[in-house]
Amino acid sequence: MPPKSPPSQHFLGIELSTEQLRVVVVDEHLDVVVAEAVDFDTDLPEYQTNRGVFTTPGDAYMTPVDMWVKALDILLQKLRTRTDLSRIRSISGAAHAASVLWTPSAAAQLAGLSPQHTLHAQLGNTATFALLHTPSPNDASTAPHAQAIEAALGGPDAMAARVGTAAHAALAAAQLMKVREGAPEAWVRAGRVTLAGAALASLFLGRWAPIGAAEAAGTGMWNIAHGVWDASALEVVGGGGDAARRLTDMLGPVESDGGRSIGTISRYFVERYGFEKDTTVQAFTSSHLATYLSLVPTSSDALLSFGTTDHLLCAAPSDPMYRDPTPRPSRLYGLVPHPAQDPTEPRRFIAVLSSRNADVPRALVRDMYTKSWSAFDRLVAIVPPGGSIGLDDKLFSFWVLQGEAFPFAHTKGIFRFENGIKVNEFRDLRANPRCLLESQLLAFRARFARMAAGYPARPGTLTAPPNTNTKPLSLGLAFDPYDSSRLPRRIFATGAAAHFPSVVNLLGDIFDAPVFVPATVFEAAQLAPATAAPPAGSGVPACAALGAAYIARWGWRRGVASGAASGMGTGAGGSGSYEEEVRWLLGKRWAQNGGMGAGTGTGTGPAGSGSGVGPGSGGRFGLGLSKQAHRSGLAATALVEEDEEEADMGMGMSMGMGGVFKYPPEGGASVSGPTMASAPSNTSLMSMSMSMSSSNGSDLAPSTAYTTPEVGGPLASNPNASANALSSPEALPTSASAALIPIAALQTDDADAQFGLVKVAEPDNDAFMSYAAMVPEYCRLESMVVRGLV
Repeated sequence: MPPKSPPSQHFLGIELSTEQLRVVVVDEHLDVVVAEAVDFDTDLPEYQTNRGVFTTPGDAYMTPVDMWVKALDILLQKLRTRTDLSRIRSISGAAHAASVLWTPSAAAQLAGLSPQHTLHAQLGNTATFALLHTPSPNDASTAPHAQAIEAALGGPDAMAARVGTAAHAALAAAQLMKVREGAPEAWVRAGRVTLAGAALASLFLGRWAPIGAAEAAGTGMWNIAHGVWDASALEVVGGGGDAARRLTDMLGPVESDGGRSIGTISRYFVERYGFEKDTTVQAFTSSHLATYLSLVPTSSDALLSFGTTDHLLCAAPSDPMYRDPTPRPSRLYGLVPHPAQDPTEPRRFIAVLSSRNADVPRALVRDMYTKSWSAFDRLVAIVPPGGSIGLDDKLFSFWVLQGEAFPFAHTKGIFRFENGIKVNEFRDLRANPRCLLESQLLAFRARFARMAAGYPARPGTLTAPPNTNTKPLSLGLAFDPYDSSRLPRRIFATGAAAHFPSVVNLLGDIFDAPVFVPATVFEAAQLAPATAAPPAGSGVPACAALGAAYIARWGWRRGVASGAASGMGTGAGGSGSYEEEVRWLLGKRWAQNGGMGAGTGTGTGPAGSGSGVGPGSGGRFGLGLSKQAHRSGLAATALVEEDEEEADMGMGMSMGMGGVFKYPPEGGASVSGPTMASAPSNTSLMSMSMSMSSSNGSDLAPSTAYTTPEVGGPLASNPNASANALSSPEALPTSASAALIPIAALQTDDADAQFGLVKVAEPDNDAFMSYAAMVPEYCRLESMVVRGLV
């Protein structure tokens, strides 16, 4: 009888998001063993949060810190009933941008936890936390503090050169400055300041965990060039005097090696939950960086993560002429060290482009013009690029509802343009959803191109050096909008907006690149379209938690297992970089499973979802999408339905971008349950919109678009509506019950599918050239808005 093989090693990744605490456990082959989550609103109703936060007047969003501790109790209790926690060898994690202020006595409380009681019973009080309610990443009331820090450091360029980022409201520096000025008693009581990720890691260690270098670089207080806390920034945040020294002590050390263990798990978790005492803990990082790492991107890929704040992440460009090139910081983008790199590697950085005006404007436009995400998606699909079939009469809009980073740091309002002239409302109201999405994606397109324009072309391209290309100069730009060689070769998309066929099609056309989503995002879209998080109890792992589990696996191999013991050679996962090892493991799994991707042994998904298969057997998250493209029955009949409805509506435009038939508009009641928007109510958004209208109005007729159109009602009361829009009540979507038809899988190459990617959109070069022709006008109008000329 052959000897039994030893039980596989497991690795835990945990993510603290605004709305949920999520965990994923993977085995040594990176197959998902179990995925669990605690939803703050539903599982902890006693806190009465709305999508994990409290909303107070003045755009202030706060979140209760002790709620996170209680959620960890619930999550670990769930987890130990689902899997053997003694098999977990390493833990890593990720968290959103928030700060935690601890009391001086908190260190002793962490070290002396009793396994007879829950964490919350011992830590969830003011004896542990100097501030029970901390600003969340959604908090826009910190924007003035961010701008004050930027001004004190010499402006956006000088600040970016020092700390790797220009000012924005989500900076920990701005959050801490707000606490010091708004809650001075809490500031005086604080003995330790950690970011949310380091706070979670501290709970697992039973002592203070160091902040990871990548997390530190996102605070606005870390000197990116010298790798130390920036004294000037700390002095501004702390209030002068000895503030810099005190704040340095409060922040503590920074861990620059993302793959090195920062300690072993606390005795509390060993005795209460059954972890092994030698389980290691790796440094935690930010959620969007962990999501980026879960996709193991190459240097020519980019991730666009849709959410309350949209993030575009890519490998920071550098000059290959230098042996250890360091990218140049810029106010165009944030610059953070790669969170999982060996100290022996050349230093690598990740560029982060962000926009806070993301889900909130999308949800507001939905409520103002369509009433459902289904109608929103279909309306975007039928409206031509730029809202017009003409070449010179494109429509543009800028929705700056919240405090934003450069270039909109001092701009707020809603700005629409027709034929280059500012208007209160478009003559055709149907153009608003598409123009909003185009403006959001064109903004990333322009900022990415400006970032890449200052560096030599990547290897293998035929583009002439920037100093010999005169076309951009003739267009008044620093880059050539018709040149796609400097743009990403692949775009990865995550978040609720990535569930929309219209969004991923637009994304591919504007960047001239195929669009992929992780298989987990694809499955979440099929189960619950347009929701920001995987449905509770679905067993679908969150990308950030999965990325953290990958980091735990890589860090464990580096710190515990030698190359010989793990059976891997140099460059094949034994002693290579994080990307090399994860790609090697995923490729090996793909080959062993016969090209079927990842499996999961959880068996926890809903009936008919394909769950319940064994590890490595090509289960729920392999999908087998490389062998054939899948299309739902609804999508298969869309062409016939479109022809019939198009004839009724008389729209005369059934072709969407790239020659793909799109769906006609269809109304519906508001989607119930959590959606993309983070705003607590639509009423407050409408009030915000109307106030901006009055402050940014022109001499044209007053707009009526800031009141929600009557569902199924006439439009005759709108003096700005065009004759076509007034011709029939079907001009805007009408009441109907229709669910969003989510993204469909296209033919995906094995080279992409083995890493858990699903292709959902192909670029169209003609569409890209159309958008390239719009870029100069977009940039001109953007400059006018930023300078206050309109």
